[in-house]
Amino acid sequence: MEIKPVRNAREHKAALAEVERLWDAKPGTSEHDRLDVLVTLVEAYEDKHEPIPPPDPIDAILFRMDQLDLDRKDLEPLIGSRARVSEVLGRRRGLSLGMIRRLHSQLGIPADILVGSANLGRRKPVRPRLRSHAPLKRAS
Repeated sequence: MEIKPVRNAREHKAALAEVERLWDAKPGTSEHDRLDVLVTLVEAYEDKHEPIPPPDPIDAILFRMDQLDLDRKDLEPLIGSRARVSEVLGRRRGLSLGMIRRLHSQLGIPADILVGSANLGRRKPVRPRLRSHAPLKRAS
């Protein structure tokens, strides 16, 4: 396979097959160098054409709780009362800036993931009602 930019799904599939073939190449060999270049090309294609959306903030919290073997009670110092923890995890209340800071510093969850939840649970902005006005009189 000739090394060139990956521009479409067919080339992507061929590059992946070549990466799989070269996967066990020993570092320092020309095959390993080829693998390194192909992986870079495949990643560039996937970043552009198949982006992975950031994780949901609540899912990230639940995942981290599972990793650290925490329960809801362990979140109370970071989020607030038991009811507040329930509201946040139930997606009925958004995270405040203070909660985001504490979850980031204590649990190591990236703040940019948590910030995505700032508006969870908040109501949509209220649109002002239009008043019916009498038609304007034209100046003569």
